[in-house]
Amino acid sequence: MEFGWVKSNYLRCASLLISLVGTFFVAWPSVGTAQSKPDEAPIDWAKAREWWAFQPPTKAELPKISQAAWPSRRIDHFVLAKLEIQKLAPSPVAAKRTLARRLYLDLTGLPPTPAILEAFLSDETNRAYEKLVEQLMQHTAFGERFASMWLNISRYAEDQAHQVGANTAFFYPNAYKYRGWIINAFNNDLPYDDFIRKQLAADLQENKMVVDLPALGFIGLGHKYYDRNRLAVKAEEWSEQVDTLTRAFLGLTVACAQCHDHKYDPVTQKDYYALAGVFASIDLVDRMEDGSEIKKKSDADKKRTGTIHIVRDTKPKDLHVFLRGNTETKGDLVKRRFLKVLAQNESKSFTQGSGRLELAEAIADPNNPLTARVIVNRVWSLFFGRGLVATPSNFGQLGSPPSHPELLDDLSVRFMENNWSIKWLVRELVLSSTYQQLSQNKLQNELIDPANIYLWRMNRRRLSVEQWRDSILAASNNLDRRGGESLELTDAKNVHRTVYGRVSRKKLNDILMQFDYPDANVHSAKRSVTTTAIQKLFMINSSFMVEQAKRLAKRITGDSSATDLTHIQSTYALLYNRKPTRKETDLGLAFLRLPEEGKLTRWEQYSHALLAANEM
Repeated sequence: MEFGWVKSNYLRCASLLISLVGTFFVAWPSVGTAQSKPDEAPIDWAKAREWWAFQPPTKAELPKISQAAWPSRRIDHFVLAKLEIQKLAPSPVAAKRTLARRLYLDLTGLPPTPAILEAFLSDETNRAYEKLVEQLMQHTAFGERFASMWLNISRYAEDQAHQVGANTAFFYPNAYKYRGWIINAFNNDLPYDDFIRKQLAADLQENKMVVDLPALGFIGLGHKYYDRNRLAVKAEEWSEQVDTLTRAFLGLTVACAQCHDHKYDPVTQKDYYALAGVFASIDLVDRMEDGSEIKKKSDADKKRTGTIHIVRDTKPKDLHVFLRGNTETKGDLVKRRFLKVLAQNESKSFTQGSGRLELAEAIADPNNPLTARVIVNRVWSLFFGRGLVATPSNFGQLGSPPSHPELLDDLSVRFMENNWSIKWLVRELVLSSTYQQLSQNKLQNELIDPANIYLWRMNRRRLSVEQWRDSILAASNNLDRRGGESLELTDAKNVHRTVYGRVSRKKLNDILMQFDYPDANVHSAKRSVTTTAIQKLFMINSSFMVEQAKRLAKRITGDSSATDLTHIQSTYALLYNRKPTRKETDLGLAFLRLPEEGKLTRWEQYSHALLAANEM
């Protein structure tokens, strides 16, 4: 009887489920009918623009503070005001030795040499620190350091993930020219608004220069898929381009509106297709360095003649909305234009060719509330380990709100007022008392603010793979600072800076992959930080580390008249920019007195251990 009850109820439930499923399929409109367009509630644009990121940034009045002697720059007033509200005390200023190492690694990606460090320490003038900042910003390595950040944002790579066999049809053998342009742009302090314009439309500017054409690699090094004549394939390319553009420059996830209006932000499906139409009106092409067409088509000839990978305008094309993202089901035709939520009035249609230049101008417009905020936040994150907005590429509803909104706005406005100068921004940050704090924990502060959101100390930050590898090569006296074409990082002969290593979408180099370099297939907002056994195994067993240990040992022990004690002190100064402790000295001397064993000498083993240490 019990079984019969279960069986009858099961059958009734099954019958009900079948009827519901049947109703679902009857009620759901067929694809391609007029009903297949989803009903979206109209956006209240006035209310949408009330979101903090869509409000124009404004200069703020300096907040009231108690410790009036602490601020060094304007930003310190905003930081200190928050600290005092939270009953937190700022940390003392770091030692000059610490500050010099911090500055060198942050501004050049390399540590100071012992001689340079000692010269700085012996300079007791009030402007010693400021002079060092200015010197480092004039160094070629400054642009290399900042390029490492931007190349992740622009998903820089030199091939495609879907390459088959030896097919090099979609290779970018001269992608390094875009990288070189980026490095030069940062070194020359190209105003950031021009930095945007040139990457989107260098060929369309009234005063265009041939030297700026490689900047178009921002688009020209994008994804190319097989069977590119199919509309569905092209749509995938446009989606990737819209996604990279809007995350990089605007901190918005506009590509989420490809199939429907954005679920959280005031971005409509028509907004998406308005931008996609710009990319539908261009083609990715190879050109001679002066922008002229290539006459010889073989890959060998392209490589030999030195082409650049850029874009060209084709016949302007407005796109229909693809209902639910289906290219076979077309909705309304959408004129190419900028995002409605960012338009001051009604967004005007783009009428000049593809619309690339008009798009660039709309992004770089000082009235655009996002552009300055986004780049200021990215640079802040580079120096402090965390942005004022913790989600650097998402300033929308799903992103984090700013921890210091008045500071972000004030800095953004002044950044624009100072000609969109990255070097001005860097100067403001590194000369601040906030940046110069010690990084040591305080139990009382940590109980209140364990994540250091309010910046009561400097954040400890692990070196990037570029900083770490380059520091090892510099310590072993083996670093080649010349730039140029890309080289494989697995090549034992490649001792150039890591930024000049080849980046592959198909197979990212093992060193880069193991040490948190992001996937080059997509825009990267920020790098993850991992600790894995593979990382330590690389440090212990790789031929690269062993070779640099041998070179370091040879460099240190080259002066045969010096004692082991002197050599140990020299090694610590070279690697860590400090003196060894008594315990470290005793351990080193005891180890070096042991009988030789293994393939490496005692000094080579000792050098290897110090290179593989966490402090490195």
